[in-house]
Amino acid sequence: MNYRQKFLKAVYPAWMWWTKLTGKNTEALAGTKEPPVSFYTQKDVLINGDTIDFGSLKGKKVLLVNTASECGYTRQYDDLQQLSQTYKDQLVILGFPANDFKEQEKGSNAEIAEFCRLNFGVTFPLMQKSVVIKSPAQNTTFQWLTQSSKNGWNDKAPTWNFSKYLVNEKGVLTHYFDPSVSPLSDAVKAAVEDSSAIK
Repeated sequence: MNYRQKFLKAVYPAWMWWTKLTGKNTEALAGTKEPPVSFYTQKDVLINGDTIDFGSLKGKKVLLVNTASECGYTRQYDDLQQLSQTYKDQLVILGFPANDFKEQEKGSNAEIAEFCRLNFGVTFPLMQKSVVIKSPAQNTTFQWLTQSSKNGWNDKAPTWNFSKYLVNEKGVLTHYFDPSVSPLSDAVKAAVEDSSAIK
C-alpha cells in the first residue's frame, strides 16, 4: 500500500461523515420491474482470466460494485468483505475494478488482485479491469445495469467508484446505491435481508 492509499484509508471515516453532511453521492434508488433481458444470460471475465456465468448465481442476491484502489472510498473493500462474510449464504459480491474516475485504478489485474488480498483480505470475486461508465467500451455487465431497456427500469450509471447495484434471487435489479452509502449501512443490509422476492 503506497502513501496515498494509506492516507485515503486513514481519512475514510471523516470522508464518509463529510459526504453524509453535504449529501454528496448519497442517492439510493429502488425498482422491481422484470428485466427485458435476463441477468442470467450475462457472463463476465474474472480477474484471473476465468469466465463466470451469471446463471450460476440463481437463487442468491448479487451486489455488483465498481471499485478502485486509490479512491476516498477504497476502504469500502473492508466493508464489502465483511458484508460478504455476514451474508455468505445468500449474497454474492462481484467487484469490477475500473479506471474511469480520476484514474484511481491504474494497476494491472495482477496488481489489483494482490492489493485487495493483502490490504483488505478480499475473498469475493473480482472481475478483470474494465470500463463501467456509459461509452462504446462499457463493460457488458454494466450495460445491463445502466440501461432500462435491458434491466427494466434503471438508467443510472455509476457516479463514482464504489457505486452499488443489487440484483435479487430472481435476477431482478432492485436497488442502486451511490458510493457514500456504506455497504454496511442499514439501507444496504435491509435490501440484502429482504426476502419478499422469494416465492
